[in-house]
Order: sequence, then C-alpha cells, then structure tokens
Amino acid sequence: MTIGSEQKRNREKSVVPDDTTPLLPSKHDECRPSQEQRQASLAGAVFNLSTTIVGAGIMALPATMRVLGLIPGIIMIIFIALLTNASIEILIRFSRAAHKTTYAGAMGDAFGKIGRRVLQTLVVINNVGLMIVYLIIIGDVISGTSASGDHHFGLLEAWFGVHWWTSRAFVLLVVTLAVLAPLTSFKRIDSLRITSAVSVALAVVFVVITAGIAIYKLSNGSIAMPKLFPHLTNSASIWKLFTAVPVIVTAYVCHYNVQIIDNELHHSSQIHQVVGLSIVLCSAVYITTSFFAFLLFGESTLEDVLSNFDSDIGIPYGYVLNNIVRVSYVVHIMLVFPMIFFALRLNLDGLLFHKASPLASDNRRFVGITAPLLAVLYLCACFVPSIWDAFQITGATATVCIGFIFPASIVLKDPHGVATRRDRILSVFMMVLAVASSAVAIYSDIHSAFDKAKEG
Repeated sequence: MTIGSEQKRNREKSVVPDDTTPLLPSKHDECRPSQEQRQASLAGAVFNLSTTIVGAGIMALPATMRVLGLIPGIIMIIFIALLTNASIEILIRFSRAAHKTTYAGAMGDAFGKIGRRVLQTLVVINNVGLMIVYLIIIGDVISGTSASGDHHFGLLEAWFGVHWWTSRAFVLLVVTLAVLAPLTSFKRIDSLRITSAVSVALAVVFVVITAGIAIYKLSNGSIAMPKLFPHLTNSASIWKLFTAVPVIVTAYVCHYNVQIIDNELHHSSQIHQVVGLSIVLCSAVYITTSFFAFLLFGESTLEDVLSNFDSDIGIPYGYVLNNIVRVSYVVHIMLVFPMIFFALRLNLDGLLFHKASPLASDNRRFVGITAPLLAVLYLCACFVPSIWDAFQITGATATVCIGFIFPASIVLKDPHGVATRRDRILSVFMMVLAVASSAVAIYSDIHSAFDKAKEG
C-alpha cells in the first residue's frame, strides 16, 4: 500500500460519522452525544431521575390519603406509577424509532414545528411555576410567611429573632447566589448525581422521622388507626374523591429529563432500568410517607404536610425533630431545583435558538440564559408570592400534557408505524385520564379562588 492510498483511506474514514463521533449539529434535535459525553453510571442516573420525580410532591401526597382512605390511596399511587412507567417507555421507544434524542425532537417528528414548540412552551411554563413555588417554600420555611394573614415564624426568626438579614428577600438572595447559581452552572446533568443522591437521602430522612414519630405515638395510644376507605355521605364527598386524583397523576411526571439523562448514560440500554428503579424507589418513598404521615396526623393532615410540623407534635424533643424535618426538606428542595432548571434552560434555549449549536458548546449563550432565568425566578418568589394561584391552573394543564397527553398523541399519530394495538389502547386511556384529572384540577382551583374572593 502506498503512502498516498493510505492517506486517502484515512481521510475517507475520518469523515464517516458513527455513534461515537462527536458532532456539532446546527439544530438541537439533531444532536448526538459523543462517547466522551456518555459516561454517566446507572446509580447516578437513578438518583437524578428520582430527584426529578420526588420534588415537592412528597409533601402533597399524604393529604390524598385523607380524601381517598389508606387502601384506595396506596392502590392509586401504585397504579399511576405503572402508568407513568408505560408512558415513559412509549416516549423512549418512539423517540428511538424517529432517531431523536430529545422529547421536543420526538414531538417535532410527529407534529412538526408546532408540536415541538408547544411541548417546549409547556415545559417552560411548568418548570418556571415549579421553581417559583420551590423558592417560595424555601423563603417560607427559612424566613417565615404572612400569606395566610397570620405570621408564621421561619427558622431564622425563631432562632435569632426578626432582623433585616432574616427577611425573605435577603434569604432568597443568599440562597440563589450561594447555592442555586453554582448548582445550575453545570453543563452535564450527570454532574448533579451527588447532590441528587443527597436529595433522595433527605427525602428518606423525612420518611424515617415521620415513621418513627407515628410508631412511637401509636405504641403509647395517643393516635388511632386511620380510616382505610373514604366516608361517602353525599354528592360533595364523592366529588371530593376526584380532587385527589390530579395530585397523584402529576406526582410522577419527569418525562422532560428522561432523554437528557439517557443521552449521558454510558450504556443507553440501561435507561429502562433507570426508569424502573427510579419509579420503584419514588413509589416506596411516596407510599411510606403517605402512610405514616396520615397515620400521625389523621384527619388533621394538611394539603402541605410540612405545615403539620409547625406546631407541637406531642413527643419528647418534638421541637428538635420539627426543625430537622423542616431543614432537611428545605435542603432537599434546593437540590431538586437544579434538576428542574436543567430541563427549563434546555427547552427555553430550543424555543429561542432552535437552529443554534448545542447550548453546552456556547458559553455566552449558556450564561445569557441561566443568569436572567435565575433573576426572574428570584424576583417572582420575593415580590409575587401569590403567583402560585395562577400556576395552579397552567401547571395542571402543562403537567398532564407533558406526562401523558403528548406521549399518547405520538403513539396515535404513529409516524413510523411502530405502534401496537396495546399501545393505542393504553394511549387512549392515558389521554382520557389526563384530560379528566386536568379538568377536575382546573375546576377545583377556580372554585377555590371564588370561595377565597367571597371570604375576602
């Protein structure tokens, strides 16, 4: 072989891309991760996806037990977990059939530019709402709140008294600059695996403390066994059952991060294990939290069970345990924040700069999106704490679309002819459930808003 022929062969080899070749595409949907980018482990991916799922939902689920009763509530949690696993499996399978590495890419493949933009817009709306609520919760717990009319002291106010540095604005500024800004500066989601592991561990700490308190009080006879089934006395009590369904339906939505995590896995075939293990882990956390919190507080379980830990729980060292619960939960929320932010930033960038190179390759654009987003979230949490009332309606719609309606729509459109009869039946069922739960949530939110207006 001559030197010239060898050089020609090398040139031809160098321009033929394969699955391990780093690419710099002109569009987000064409982005293929290089082998150097695919270094995430199974454990790290499980922690990242589990953190995306758990979020603040862990505090809302115990109240559904009060409405549904213990047995139907647990059955519903398991049922929605199985349905979520099925919807994610559909999303992964149909994305690969379309050779797309993003959720937006799969929607674009099935429904064109409009489908991609609608998905990205709803992810932005949903995640912005979630993170404003996270910041509001952080501010309420650390610096206190007067949103309900009565002032509830935060941790700093209770420990050190009221000062300028215990105010919501200052506390959230410090949290944003010292904690959230560094965590949101990572360009790879796998870089958050350690903080995600800590976040999951803190959720487990909450479960252990709640279980310990409930078992202690049950053993000394200070609490009774909770109701196993709902008490249906009139049409209003029957209607109330449906208001619990949207809370559980939206508790597992994590679809916007699944393919981001998949793109960094060392072995892409492990994504099915990642999803399965994450859903099992989160279901265990959800079920044990709901069971023991409802056992502990019974009919007094509030919509946000964290509020139940504001008062005396009637056991030795109760004040210390209350503070541990509140601190661990606040830190948990801080560590969930960057996971939700990651998908927000990626989808907003895709919405604004669809034809640009991948965001991670452009430092100026990366900072130009990250910094303003953090500033807007901070300002909303500080000065518009009631914004959650608006996001309850948009969130109810956006979440079920992201988690169930859009994956089902891709199946029913079936642009590559890979859908089975089971896929179609399951997709129709998911769409009906999602639309019904969203309608109930919207009606309940509007009804509550009118009731508050009348009381005001």
